[in-house]
Amino acid sequence: MNKLFVALTFAASLLVGAHASAQPEKPTVVLVHGAFADASSWNGVVQILEKDGYPVVAAANPLRGVKSDATSISNLIASIAHPVVLVGHSYGGNVISEAANDRPNVKALVYVSAFAPETGETVAGLAGKFPGSTLGPTLAPAVPLADGGKDLYIQQDKFHDQFAADVAAPQAALMAATQRPVTEAALNEKAGNPAWKHIASWYIYGDKDKNIPPQAMAFMAKRVNAREAEVIQGASHVVMVSHPEAVARLIEKAATAN
Repeated sequence: MNKLFVALTFAASLLVGAHASAQPEKPTVVLVHGAFADASSWNGVVQILEKDGYPVVAAANPLRGVKSDATSISNLIASIAHPVVLVGHSYGGNVISEAANDRPNVKALVYVSAFAPETGETVAGLAGKFPGSTLGPTLAPAVPLADGGKDLYIQQDKFHDQFAADVAAPQAALMAATQRPVTEAALNEKAGNPAWKHIASWYIYGDKDKNIPPQAMAFMAKRVNAREAEVIQGASHVVMVSHPEAVARLIEKAATAN
């Protein structure tokens, strides 16, 4: 009896293993942060996605220039053998729009409070297309670079209200201290041909965003023909920090869509 039980148990385990191996692997989610942030801004989203079985890479976006940043992310995508859901926040939306080109493993784009430019548009131009952005006066004096360019930061004492108003003050203070600068040139660099023209897209943003006017994001979500555009009431620019569950769920919808 014991031998029969062992044999049946072993056979059952083989069947379960065979069934599991036959299941399609979940796509890898590549998260691209924007200006004045870093990869840790995705921590809450990463925890949810990994719990749900998704491989995740929170990429380090150089924030030096649209084309060079897109090349960096594109190289990362090329190293991933499985399908990819590419997610961008803020300026990172500009980057993913170019990085996904010529990468057939990218199955979906997700814009999180992000820019989704048309060819020739700039981040600065899109931010000013509609009224409402209050970013300019909160920027610290530009930091001169050796190549003649300039790095931009948000003044730390203005960071909470401007960038992350719906995040607890202690966490916003940490984000302010660890923010990574973006070059002035990157915000004024013209976009190339956007991948959203041929890759299915999703969009999520907050209606209290002070960096990118919500009206501008509604315009961009409609233009990319987003399969789903979700507006989070009361959310700031860092909706992935204050509402990681909503952002993760939208990413998972993109990952499972046909």
